[in-house]
Amino acid sequence: MSVDHYENFPVASMLCPPALRPAVVAIYHFARTADDLADEGDATTAQRVQALHDYRADLAAAVVGMQPSPRWTAVFTPLGREMHRLQPALLHDLLDAFEQDLTPPRYRDRAHLLDYCRRSANPVGRLLLGLYGVDDATSLRRSDAICSALQLINFWQDFSRDGPNGRLYVPQADLDRHGVAAEDVLACRDSPPARALIADLCGWARQLMLEGAPLALTLPGRAGWELRFVVQGGLAILDKIAARHHDSLLHRPSVGVPDFPRLAWRALTMRATS
Repeated sequence: MSVDHYENFPVASMLCPPALRPAVVAIYHFARTADDLADEGDATTAQRVQALHDYRADLAAAVVGMQPSPRWTAVFTPLGREMHRLQPALLHDLLDAFEQDLTPPRYRDRAHLLDYCRRSANPVGRLLLGLYGVDDATSLRRSDAICSALQLINFWQDFSRDGPNGRLYVPQADLDRHGVAAEDVLACRDSPPARALIADLCGWARQLMLEGAPLALTLPGRAGWELRFVVQGGLAILDKIAARHHDSLLHRPSVGVPDFPRLAWRALTMRATS
């Protein structure tokens, strides 16, 4: 089984237990559709705001077992079947993040950006852990660290895409510390200070990922192996950025099929500190 790309979603694969696949795919399509409403096509901001408002109303209906509107039946009918094992507040958090993306703020500091990650990325990990019946505080904290790290890595990977769209996820405190202007990042102007900034940001993301990585070693069976590949994929992107001396204002790194043997080896030999 495969599903299309959604940047904050550990994509369902053959490693996902068959009994959980309908719920995983339902969550995915809920998030994918909301992401498209916020980011795809040529709708105005006002139209996107209204669409997400209507989408949230359908979510509220699905939570209480009501029939969704015809517009998103394909999303909310399967989601409604799985709602008994999902946490609706986490789904609402995702919508909060998509709404914020319509008029993204300039982030003051790392805590401000992590609050966005708390709503844009961390709910996905918590929803998936809930399907596996995992809800202890340590596992949730590690899941949040992995998901926030994945979101940050996506930002540091996507400067060349976000800049032309006027989106800046680098905290102002980091810009100030490295003497880099926000306008230079948006315009993807490469420079030694910009590369030093990106190296610092990548170090932050790596630290978060390593803090969460032990979760992959404690989850049983397929869930643990799925997460090992997610963790190693994120670290591989950071490695690729570093290998090009942090020039991701100019070059967007990616992980593809040729990288799979190395990822598989890293997943197989993974330890809590790597």
